[in-house]
Amino acid sequence: MAFILLAASTAQMTLVEAWNYGGWMMWVLAGMSVIGAAFCLYFLGTLRERVVVPHRLRRDLPSYLLQEDVMEARRLCEDTPSPLSAVMIATLDAVRNAPKASAELISKVAESEGARQSDMIQGQTQWLLEIATIAPMVGLLGTVIGMLSAFGAVASDVAAAKPTLLAAGVSQAIITTIFGLMVAIPAMMMYAFFRRRAAKLVATLESSCAELVAVLSSKHAQD
Repeated sequence: MAFILLAASTAQMTLVEAWNYGGWMMWVLAGMSVIGAAFCLYFLGTLRERVVVPHRLRRDLPSYLLQEDVMEARRLCEDTPSPLSAVMIATLDAVRNAPKASAELISKVAESEGARQSDMIQGQTQWLLEIATIAPMVGLLGTVIGMLSAFGAVASDVAAAKPTLLAAGVSQAIITTIFGLMVAIPAMMMYAFFRRRAAKLVATLESSCAELVAVLSSKHAQD
């Protein structure tokens, strides 16, 4: 909002005037900014270590695996839904359905589900990148439409073809591009932030899965 006020004051117009100059494209950009803000709040709540790799699973699951209590281990995973529990449920089901499965096969099952969960964690941040990419294009489209209207008005009335009036029409048309960049720049910054956070969480998920699968594979191999 501070950027919007700064731009409006620089152009010597109020925020309401700038909004009116932008036309219906401003509502599209406003909707994109609201969606982007909603995604940021969602990611702040979901892209956390205790959500992706719950401490309860890392603490209690190894003991069940060492005791070869597959049912209790699976019940614990179901009671603590998370990407880590999804990987372990798929692995435990593979062990239960194929008691004689090799350690290599168990690891492949865990890696397959782990890759799927990793894609889900990192892929959801792409929505912010989409907003950062589309918002300037929407703003540019509004500018092109505005300039078309300005030049069209001049073409229809040659007497009105004064440089000052034409410059005013062009400056008003550029408003949507300015607002589009105001939506895109924060969205791109937040995308970079959440992408780094997601990458760290994926690394933690992979290490936790490797530790748990190693315990499960060792007990399975002994049997």
